[in-house]
Amino acid sequence: MAILEVRDISVSFGGIKPVRGVTFSVEAGSFTSIIGPNGAGKTSLFNLISGVNKIDAGEISFKGQTIHKLHAHEIASRGLVRTFQGAKVIKRLTVAENLMMAVQGNPGDSLWRFFTPRSRSKFEKHARELAMERLDRVGMTKYADDFAGILSGGQRKLLDLSRALMTNPSMILLDEPFAGVNPTLVEKLLEVLASMRKQHEITFLLIEHDLETVMNISERVIVMAEGKIIADGLPNSIYENEQVVDAYLGSRKRGA
Repeated sequence: MAILEVRDISVSFGGIKPVRGVTFSVEAGSFTSIIGPNGAGKTSLFNLISGVNKIDAGEISFKGQTIHKLHAHEIASRGLVRTFQGAKVIKRLTVAENLMMAVQGNPGDSLWRFFTPRSRSKFEKHARELAMERLDRVGMTKYADDFAGILSGGQRKLLDLSRALMTNPSMILLDEPFAGVNPTLVEKLLEVLASMRKQHEITFLLIEHDLETVMNISERVIVMAEGKIIADGLPNSIYENEQVVDAYLGSRKRGA
């Protein structure tokens, strides 16, 4: 059963059309990767799916409901969240506080509840417990009370992933989660993703340039070039597709 359906979507910005008539669906519980050369439209596609930008044409559905007219926070509240290429952290808050901010139902969102100390105290305790649980899952509990600004690039990626988990999502869009991460932390990230998928049945849609990693973890690979999908299939079949070789894998395939 498809959890995400993208039907003939397009968008243009000042005469540039980074996404052109893209159509695909993602099965619930699957791990799908999107690859392609720089400028292929991969991140632009994620921005459209997550509500950061609006489509000019087409339709996007999540769990059978149309979402392309919703704002990003409304889409996230329905269980579709994303991470970004550069992990976004608030450096002057602690690691735990960065996660606590993602918890829904903060009394500060309501004027009358803001002035109820008991309500605030109860929420903060719950949020802290949830944050510590998420940090334990990625092996970062010892950093809970350190400022997020001290974290390495790889640790920030783990924090970004942990924050996405705070909303108990059904699907996560991962935008180059392994970029700039040392091999040890890449292994840790892969372990976390495998555990999340197995224990929580989370669906993943991944953008990544590390082809070896993509081929090892993906059940399906979608290839984009010039805003369009040029190939879609099992990982091994991608290397046999002439369009993919020409658009993206040429130098690797031919040894050039």
